[in-house]
Amino acid sequence: MTGADTRGTTERVLTLLGLLQQRRVWTGPELADRLGVTPRTVRRDVDRLRTLGYPVQASQGVGGGYQLGPGQDLPPLLLDDEEAIATAVALLAGAGGASAGEAALRALTKLDRVLPTRLRHEVRMLAGAVDSFGGGRPPVDPEVLMTLARACRDEVEAGFDYPSGSGVRRRRVEPYRLVASDRRWYLLAYDLDRDDWRSFRLDRMTEVAARTWRFHRRTAPDAATYVQEGVSARVYPYQARFLVHASADTVRVQIPASAAVVRRRGAECCEVVSGAASLDSVLMHVLLLGHDFEVLDPPELRRRCGELAQRLQSAGSVISPLPDLAGA
Repeated sequence: MTGADTRGTTERVLTLLGLLQQRRVWTGPELADRLGVTPRTVRRDVDRLRTLGYPVQASQGVGGGYQLGPGQDLPPLLLDDEEAIATAVALLAGAGGASAGEAALRALTKLDRVLPTRLRHEVRMLAGAVDSFGGGRPPVDPEVLMTLARACRDEVEAGFDYPSGSGVRRRRVEPYRLVASDRRWYLLAYDLDRDDWRSFRLDRMTEVAARTWRFHRRTAPDAATYVQEGVSARVYPYQARFLVHASADTVRVQIPASAAVVRRRGAECCEVVSGAASLDSVLMHVLLLGHDFEVLDPPELRRRCGELAQRLQSAGSVISPLPDLAGA
């Protein structure tokens, strides 16, 4: 068989696989007509697919034909151009959602490995026509999302401009993981200039680019925990820890993940770690949860609780007479 014949057979077998993935059952004559070959050639191509590990089943009689059977070892789906574009655009839209964002992005990076370069421009154009409503995260440029996702996947350095107290500066990082919160996308990365782990908001990045320099992965903190602790506590001038006498599941419903870290401490207790601009503010938020609690840290917050308790007790026990306004 010549090289041209081999390529022709390969393309035909791939087309056959695509047809089997489109519909539950095909008869032999239907497949032969679609492929422009004889039923005997269809049978040979079906055998080739079986050799490759695809469980193609054949049944006789009325309603019978060829069908692709289920199996845990089923090789990846075959998508034509239109299907690949539609899938990528749908995943880009899903990556901006509030619940399935990370799963959509993981699937998108897998698709990106096999998406032909000629289709990427169409994906970007169509993704620009996708919008959403009803809250959720602020929009993030899909190209930024994909550039950083590829850099994480391929373990190559990335660079971007990022605002700081002294203005916008260029950051050089080893990107590790993208993390989606209920409000924003974050990148956990090793900052090469600061020689430490940092988290960055994607919506604040500009001029994002992946570099060609590869890196060896370092021992990294848990991405979701690091980012959550950063946005809920470390960014604030004051941090506090509380032991709350309610289950972690109950408290997590009451507090957004971006506002506090809730750690399970038994069936009916949990630890809450949060930050705020003042200790009174974080204390008030925990007080309004409506559960008994204890202050674990810092010590000055325990003292502040005593002061406020005396003031509240005094306010509740002393009733001042109202002024007589009748003769006013």
